[in-house]
Amino acid sequence: MIRKTLFILSFVLLATVNASAQRVKIHTTMGDIVVRLYDETPVHRDNFLKLVREGYYDGTLFHRVIKGFMIQGGDPNSKGAAPDQMLGNGNPGYTLEAEFREGLYHKRGALAAAREDDATNPERRSSGSQFYIVWGRTFSPRQMEYLIDQMQMKHPETGGLTPAQREVYATYGGTPHLDGQYTVFGEVVEGLDVVEKIQNLPTNPADRPIDDVKVTMEIVE
Repeated sequence: MIRKTLFILSFVLLATVNASAQRVKIHTTMGDIVVRLYDETPVHRDNFLKLVREGYYDGTLFHRVIKGFMIQGGDPNSKGAAPDQMLGNGNPGYTLEAEFREGLYHKRGALAAAREDDATNPERRSSGSQFYIVWGRTFSPRQMEYLIDQMQMKHPETGGLTPAQREVYATYGGTPHLDGQYTVFGEVVEGLDVVEKIQNLPTNPADRPIDDVKVTMEIVE
């Protein structure tokens, strides 16, 4: 039973990694992270690649870090930001249409687009530049059932989880309550240990790391 579970999990996590797709290396002061962009979300993929080519992200920070949840970057206002400067509102002046796709969800290492909340953004359009990488947690069967009940109450149109999602969230981890709410457009294929280190950093009351985590990016050919 254990071997079967591990085989299923490995297949779920690696099936898409072997496919040909564009990759971006995120250089940080804590180490390098390589993400693979999904072809199933072409609007987000192409926009991310465009910004990387333009050097848009170079010099930005992972400006919002929450232990056990995620690390967020992509705010252009974070370039050279003073230690007490409030961050999180910067953008390139446009948003992106949501691209929710079956099979793309918030497992640990998922790359997703940040956005404004539903009250001001009922279409759940994504920020033109801000993104986050999931860390999350694992869930016991009892926790999973409670979570699903809560998700179905708040978002009945997207509240269910497939057997594959349940398996991954139970054994590998993630943030399932974000599924169907934010666009997932890639995943970490190298450097998940760097994501772990960043999400463990001490932060100020605004969730900004005390010591800046600076970013530059390049497309991996």
